[in-house]
Amino acid sequence: MSGPMRAVGAERLFNRVALGVLIALALLWLVPLVWAFATSVRSADEIATDPTAWWSGSPTFEAYEDLLTGGKLPYWYVNSFITSALTTLLTVLTASLAAFALSRLRFRYRKPAFLLLLAGLMVPPQVLMIPQFLALQSTGMLNTYWAVVLPQVPNVVAVFVFKQFFDGIPEELTEAARADGASWLRTYWQIVMPLSKPAISAVTIFVFVWAWNNFLWPLLVVTDPEMMTLPVGLTSVQDAFGIPQAQLMASAVLGGVPLLTVFLLFQRRIVEGIAGTGLK
Repeated sequence: MSGPMRAVGAERLFNRVALGVLIALALLWLVPLVWAFATSVRSADEIATDPTAWWSGSPTFEAYEDLLTGGKLPYWYVNSFITSALTTLLTVLTASLAAFALSRLRFRYRKPAFLLLLAGLMVPPQVLMIPQFLALQSTGMLNTYWAVVLPQVPNVVAVFVFKQFFDGIPEELTEAARADGASWLRTYWQIVMPLSKPAISAVTIFVFVWAWNNFLWPLLVVTDPEMMTLPVGLTSVQDAFGIPQAQLMASAVLGGVPLLTVFLLFQRRIVEGIAGTGLK
């Protein structure tokens, strides 16, 4: 076998092995979700008889009805969507503005300021929780959307991603806009941001998912059941229903459905955003 043919054969073998590994990992990740859904549609008697069984002889959606009608799940969904959307919007806006200043404006101590910003990555967020909580408590903002949103907005990683992308945009474009009399704000809004859709997509998706899944901070600042986010509210399912496996599995399925839907709808944007920004 000649060299080129051998190389083609090795490449095909590698592709098949890689595909097999990906399929195996995908199935491995799907098993818990399938088992959770299968358990959620079983009756309490069936679960008590055989808790580890996969299939039900008479599937029922009673657990979902209990959660949707007997609890505050609709409130939790709305609260999670509002807080995640606000966090994402404000993070994209503030992080992109900061990154634009660090990338395009020439001011004294610009590089030390960027290094100081990156040093914030070494500060554990748990260290800031008590001061942030006391500040929000003193202003009467506990049990509000802003108490959940505002401490999550500063995001060093988002600033870094935007700056790396802005650095790759030719400076001639911004210089031409400035020469035509455009202000820095107009240059940012009309020139740089329209060219930064991959970075915007990457930051938007990852911040939204992170904000949706955030549990500890909303748990600290929200005590009103009608103001809880979905991760916090689902912890009360066990208190409300005892320890029924069907309701617990149904709550897990309902909690994961929005993020799974976002991924399925925007998976191309996720890949483009990661590739376009160099995010690893």
